[in-house]
Amino acid sequence: IHNVSSHCNGPFIGINFAALPESLLESELFGYEEGSFTGAHKGGKLGLFELADGGTLFLDEIGDISFALQAKLLRVLQEHTVRRVGAVSEIPIDVRIIAATNRDLEYMMQTNCFRSDLYYRLNVIPLNLPALREHPEDIEILAKHLMKVAAQHINPDIETINVQALQKLRHYDF
Repeated sequence: IHNVSSHCNGPFIGINFAALPESLLESELFGYEEGSFTGAHKGGKLGLFELADGGTLFLDEIGDISFALQAKLLRVLQEHTVRRVGAVSEIPIDVRIIAATNRDLEYMMQTNCFRSDLYYRLNVIPLNLPALREHPEDIEILAKHLMKVAAQHINPDIETINVQALQKLRHYDF
């Protein structure tokens, strides 16, 4: 998506919300000013929104962020500006957002765990990718393709995938 977009010449930056503690997410996304909290780097730090300016920011596992951070994220998407932690001024940004999750955000909205206004702001062009277990006929095709790609980097002499390995993949509960 990034490579064929109008932002393709800008950076592609991703963040996995499930991989970072909630306490770090705000400063990672929005950056911070020097002295804004104990342990802040001298000179402050650019956030991922600023780093992705002119490009794309991939928000992986968007369903894992807190309700409070959802509100701050919504504001950035609406205003096209970001305010670093501890700052008083807004910084304009031009960022394409791609978000992904394995959670049922519609259910999360119904149970007040995900903001509906953020959902509708993010859900512009939804791409629903079914689980591989729903398309077992694709397992062999994908395995052979990925094996060829890996073989190019590891050992170009490998031409086929082991029959037992393929059998294990067919019986794996994706």
